[in-house]
Amino acid sequence: MYIGRFAPSPTGPLHAGSLVAALASWLDARAHGGRWLVRIEDVDTPRCVPGADQFILSQLAACGLMPDEAPVWQSQRTTHYRAALDRLVASGHAYPCACSRKDIEAAQAARGTLRQRGAELPYPGTCRPEHGGLNGRAPRAWRLHTGNFSFNDAPAHSLSAESATNSIANVTPLRWHDRRLGTQHQHVEQAVGDFVLLRADGLWAYQLAVVVDDALQGITHVVRGEDLADNTPRQILLQRALAVPTPRYLHTPLVLAKDGQKLSKQNGAQALDVSQPLVALTHAAQTLGLSAPPAGTVGLALAAWRDEWARRWAAGSG
Repeated sequence: MYIGRFAPSPTGPLHAGSLVAALASWLDARAHGGRWLVRIEDVDTPRCVPGADQFILSQLAACGLMPDEAPVWQSQRTTHYRAALDRLVASGHAYPCACSRKDIEAAQAARGTLRQRGAELPYPGTCRPEHGGLNGRAPRAWRLHTGNFSFNDAPAHSLSAESATNSIANVTPLRWHDRRLGTQHQHVEQAVGDFVLLRADGLWAYQLAVVVDDALQGITHVVRGEDLADNTPRQILLQRALAVPTPRYLHTPLVLAKDGQKLSKQNGAQALDVSQPLVALTHAAQTLGLSAPPAGTVGLALAAWRDEWARRWAAGSG
């Protein structure tokens, strides 16, 4: 059975770009006769705005996007994340790290690698067990060992859950299939390095939380904005390490700001105006390439777009 989800972060109200992802995930679930869930991703508590979670739920309701189950909050699921980290540590997939950002920058600078604007430096593996581990330093965070995986060229959604083989180095890119973007690939060890699972400030990292929650909620299909496509290889690695299924992925077009960057709360995106929900939904539908709705109510428009989305899927383009 199809189970999809929309997972907003309550760092502010929904904006036009958020509604595109919400509408696309709702439409995809409805077109497949599936269930649609809402998960409030508030694991990064310092960035969360009090009351934003309830405001987001009210915005969705005003647009007729009602989940099939009561929403869940990541901040209430920390025991699940701890259990997952314990499993990763026990299997040798996670290790403690003592490095600060300055340590990482210094290590990469010694190799002639400098941080690009807007990008994080790949972690150089300084604290990996095979490199001596912590070397007497106090641990700050926990990381996934990305060098302990082997891949084949099969689309990620067709792969059964599997544990990584520690004796085989990650020497080929991870390949996966996106329902809109097609075949994607990334050499995670080179592009990202061993990424954080539990942060130095004691907060759970997004990558671990989302993989654990998707598995526990039985998510079969993930529909989200194209800006998150780069996260997918890391999440597939975690799915393999935890021996949980990999959902099918579809990354939607982005709404861009005037400067050509992704519209976001960080660059001043205005809160979604739901005083005229059909207007807001129509703009979101146009971004998704859907036709103008028939005159009428939000319910009629959603039904028409659902049917159009279902026809697109039946034709092989969804």
